Amino acid sequence: MKSYVIFTDSASDISPATLSDWGVKMAPLTFRFADSEHDFLDTEMAPGAFYARMRDGDTVHTSAVNKEYFKEKFTQILDTGNDILYLGFSSALSTTFNSARLAKEELEAEAPERKIILVDTKSASAGLGLTVYLTVREKERGATIEDAASFAKSISARICHWFTVDDLSYLKSGGRVSSTTAFFGNMLGIKPVLFMDNDGLLKKHSKAIGRHASIEALAAKYGELAEDKTDNTVFISHGDSLSDAKLLERMLAEKYGAKVKLITDVGCVVGGHSGPGTLALFFIGKSRKGE
Repeated sequence: MKSYVIFTDSASDISPATLSDWGVKMAPLTFRFADSEHDFLDTEMAPGAFYARMRDGDTVHTSAVNKEYFKEKFTQILDTGNDILYLGFSSALSTTFNSARLAKEELEAEAPERKIILVDTKSASAGLGLTVYLTVREKERGATIEDAASFAKSISARICHWFTVDDLSYLKSGGRVSSTTAFFGNMLGIKPVLFMDNDGLLKKHSKAIGRHASIEALAAKYGELAEDKTDNTVFISHGDSLSDAKLLERMLAEKYGAKVKLITDVGCVVGGHSGPGTLALFFIGKSRKGE
């Protein structure tokens, strides 16, 4: 069986060290603050420092990975004799996946005997990270690149993404809520509960009054949708709100006997759109359906 490398991008919100432990390569998206000309790699700034700047009012602009970066890194892997399985950030939210597609087309035209398989996971943050983790496990069990790609496509369609934010201002900046909704929502302590649908788009599901209620709503969705409540692979990501992530972890354990596999930071690129206080839950479900 020909060897292959699993490749992803930083929108997985899995640290470079952890990805390295998994044997996974990664392409970083980038961001910059509105008052700066310096582009930061997604993994270049500590999340705490990043979210402190957001809380101080700094505006963030994000950028996708470009084709040339993918082409360079893919070439380095191909030159080692390995094929490539790329598991990418939702194409509905970023042009990063399309950049990988363009790089693949050019490289395969130059060397048609080489194999590069791309999977648009329709996922983001640790939902993408969870797909990567589970696919790595399939590879470790001996899956061929074709089998691993098929698995990744199938399992990503069942990775539930549920999240809430602490401040509606950041969703307003991204055009996901109106200025009026953000103003009155923040004033009244309304916290939205959102999910990612099968097309990889973020959708509003419901509203909770107060932070604690919004965290309880995430736990309740786990109880409703989890394929196996006690034996599931659960990831949590947070935007500089570790105490809330730990609270959600305890709720899942107490209500359902669930064990959280990984708690990770929402990275700077994803967090630039959702803001500090983001809390997200990811698990294998019966479907992503949010109704």
